[in-house]
Amino acid sequence: MTLRINKARSLWWAISAAVILSGIISMVISWQNPNIKAPLRPGLDFIGGTRLQLVRDCSQPGNCDQPIDINVVREVAKEQGLGDSSIQLISENGQENGITIRSKNLETDQRTKLQAALSEKVGAFDPQKNQIDSVGPTLGRELFRTGVIALAVSFLGIVVYLSFRFQWDYALFAIVATFHDLLVTVGIFSILGLVLGAEVDSLFIVALLTITGFSVNDTVVIYDRIRENIKNHPQTPIAEIVDDAVNQTLSRSINTTLTTMLSLFAIFLFGGETLKYFSLALIIGFIAGAYSSIFIASTLLTLWRERNEYTIDKINTSVD
Repeated sequence: MTLRINKARSLWWAISAAVILSGIISMVISWQNPNIKAPLRPGLDFIGGTRLQLVRDCSQPGNCDQPIDINVVREVAKEQGLGDSSIQLISENGQENGITIRSKNLETDQRTKLQAALSEKVGAFDPQKNQIDSVGPTLGRELFRTGVIALAVSFLGIVVYLSFRFQWDYALFAIVATFHDLLVTVGIFSILGLVLGAEVDSLFIVALLTITGFSVNDTVVIYDRIRENIKNHPQTPIAEIVDDAVNQTLSRSINTTLTTMLSLFAIFLFGGETLKYFSLALIIGFIAGAYSSIFIASTLLTLWRERNEYTIDKINTSVD
């Protein structure tokens, strides 16, 4: 099958515009929501909460014979209304005999009930080794700031690299495509935050940086083939050159995306609550990246080159 993407480029742009506009509307609604007050529903990394570190008392006979089952811990947390908590096992004396739980701010009686319920399921804890801390949002603000700086630096690096390797218009539309992927991902997560209560944390910033790299890599492959085709067929209309380049690299783009999706879906289904939204963000961003590389970056470059050629021809005609 041969794709002629430039014939229906208005359709591709309309689809992207509809998705991005829906996300922007959702972000505005989220900002006005008194329970959220932000474009995205923030997780504990950004709003603070309570961190509990509980370690089993292995001096008691049989208390540490069986390893802690993290699924049991999650079930207890759900029963206590803390199903969205971040839960990890920690090592003590070479074995995973400890638990770290990060949740919303808990009162003293809530912490006591949670600890008692966990003791019944996984064993008695050592009060000398237990730690309870209140985590403020300061770290979250610092993570957000450094994440934004990292995104800005990556965009600058992309512009410089593509400008040297190709031309400045290639770099411009690669950045537009990357912004497209980030806006789609952020917008969909805003909708998920409103509908399903999905929260974003520091891993979401990592996901956005990863999406940026993936999107640019996919776009560079297509742009490289466009440049080769222009050199080999300088008299061919740019729309045909771009269509041919997309078709020549289509199988690679699809195969790369699908193989990556297999790993991400495995993490999403079996990686636990901590990695669930991280993998979902990557899934959304990688799909958007493949779409934008094929249908957005390429068609925008075509439109730009067509208009430039028309302007040049018009000037030459006027001179003659």
